This record gives sequence, C-alpha cells and structure tokens, in this order.
Amino acid sequence: MLGQTPSVFESPRPNPIGFLTKLHVDLPLLTGLILLSAFGLLVLFSASGQDLAQVNKQLWRFALAYGVMLFLAQIPPSRLHRLTPWLYGATLLMLAAVTLFGVIGKGAQRWLDIGFIRFQPSEFAKLTVPLMISWLLSAKPLPPRWPRVMIAGLVFVLPAVLIAEQPDLGTALLVASAGVFALFLAGMSWRLIGLLGFLAAAALPLLWFSMRTYQRQRVFTLLNPEQDPLGTGYHIIQSKIAIGSGGLYGKGWLYGTQSHLDFLPESSTDFIFAVLGEELGLIGILLLLGLYLFVILRGLYIATQAQDSFARLLAGSLTLVFFVYIFVNTGMVSGILPVVGVPLPLISYGGTSLVTIMAGFGILMSIHTHRKLLPT
Repeated sequence: MLGQTPSVFESPRPNPIGFLTKLHVDLPLLTGLILLSAFGLLVLFSASGQDLAQVNKQLWRFALAYGVMLFLAQIPPSRLHRLTPWLYGATLLMLAAVTLFGVIGKGAQRWLDIGFIRFQPSEFAKLTVPLMISWLLSAKPLPPRWPRVMIAGLVFVLPAVLIAEQPDLGTALLVASAGVFALFLAGMSWRLIGLLGFLAAAALPLLWFSMRTYQRQRVFTLLNPEQDPLGTGYHIIQSKIAIGSGGLYGKGWLYGTQSHLDFLPESSTDFIFAVLGEELGLIGILLLLGLYLFVILRGLYIATQAQDSFARLLAGSLTLVFFVYIFVNTGMVSGILPVVGVPLPLISYGGTSLVTIMAGFGILMSIHTHRKLLPT
C-alpha cells in the first residue's frame, strides 16, 4: 500500500554507488574511461578490417588494465609515498639494465627479458617519475626553491635521457613532461620558469646533434612531407588525406577507404585517429575530444580536492601527462608534430601503454577515495 512503512524483514536495496566507494572507485572518472574504451573498440573494429580476433584480444587487455587500475585504487597514497624512493630506484636500475643487456627488437633496445616475461621498463618510468617528483617537492614547503628545483630536474632528466638512448623519444617526452608539470603545479616562480625555458632553448643545438639520422629526418618530413611522398612523408600525407576526406559527418562507420584499402599505415595503432576522422568526421573527433576533456577535468578536480601536497602534485601531473598523450598523438597524425611512437590513449590497439595509463587512473582514484573526512 502507498505510504506503508517497509518491513524490517525486507532486504535493503543494493546501493551501487556505495559498493563502488568501498572499492575505492570514482564513479565519474570510471564512467568517462568506460565510454572512451567502448568508443575505442568500435573504431578498432573498423580500423582492423572488422577483425573480431583483434578486438577480442584488445578486450582482454582492457580487462587486465582495469584490473591493475582497481588494484592500485586500493593502495592508500600514504603507502605509495613510503614506497616511492624504492620504486624510482628500481626503475633506474631496470633502465640501466636495458642499456647494458636489453633485448633488441625493431631496431630499438627497449626490452628486458627475464625468462618468463618480456617488458619495457620505460613504462614504469611514466608512473615512478611523477611519484618521485611529487615526493621530493612535497617534503618541504612550496613553492620550491632553486636547489630543490635542480634536484627535481635531475630526477626526471636522468630516466628521460636513458629512455631517449634506447631510442624512444615518445616515451622520453612523456617522462620529461611529467616532471615539468609537477614543477609547474608546485608553484615554481615565473623567473625560474623563464630561466629553465632559456636553458632548454640553448640546449636545442646539442639535442639536434645528438639525434639519430632517422630522427632528424622526421623533423624535415614534418616541415615538408611532400619532398618524399612515397617514403618518409607517406604516413603524414595519407593521414591528412584520411582526416580531410571525412569532412563534417564522415564517410560512415566501416566505410573508410584509406585504411580499408591499405593506404593508411598503422591504422589500428598510432594512426587510428585518422581512421576515426575519415569515418566519423569532425563530429566524431569532437565527441572523442569531449570525452577526453571530461576525463582530464575530472582528474584536475581530484587534484584540487587532494588533502596534501604529495597527492595534489601527483594527481595533477598524472592527469596532464594523459593530456600530453592526446596532444602528441593527434598532433602527429594531423601533421603538426613529428611522427613518434605515442598511441592514442584507450583508442589505439596495444596493451603496454594501456596498462600504464589505467594504472595512473587507479592512483588518481586512490587519491580521491582515501581522503579523510575533516571534522565540521
């Protein structure tokens, strides 16, 4: 009957939000990630030539990545704080081991093979570098003074140089950006920012001469891809053709021609953004960027709500590194940045970077859900 008080013997209704809270999962962030993952599987199905086996393999990788996210969400930030120096030290040792006796594949020495597993230690650096920078800067009052800024610079420059020597400029850029973002969020003075910018600009000639021949060629190709349309400029030219041919509404899902006729190389990995632009047009691109923006804003909100400097710097730098993933990949595919091996997060086919990205979101969820309630 209407208005009747429920019996005390009736089972309480399940509360999914309360269940997620117990699992230390942030519902808005999880929703954004699931929507991006679903979007990525749809695009991958078309980009792979409707290969269900490849999509199923990616589904298993998503399952692993979400499991890692859930596992890290259970670890309180205080415990991560205590483990940070050890995790960073282990990462440096593994990167040094790659330099000495790493496995060579596809012309690069990036992997360690320990018998039962083969992995890239540079992926750990994407997490341990922002952890270490946040740990270091939060040890004393902010904003940091010059000596601490220099030490923090060494913390992220050292692994970035080791990774660049593998060579892996894309990952080195992500690792270095994590350190730069942490310094910026720590409130570093504009005078120091200007000085560091000047030093970075002065080091560009040294960076240029330390680059390998094919890396310099990528810069030349960016400036003029038409100089070698069937060689080094082929990727960028075909990618821009695919994106431009999509127009406003696209050719329709599964009806792209550049990828399905094999004009577009790496269509399911690094250049999957071009497939999306061709088939779903500007509308599809804006939808994807809108989902990315939602996730980034949620990550920055979590950073603003963090209750200590370590968690705040860590959450902010992890979120902004996710932004760099998006910016570098979309810039590379659209021809405004050199071609580097940075996948489109949660969309490109692959497992290693996917697990690393979701691990970062697990740390974000831990920061937000392990907050202590302050007395009113």
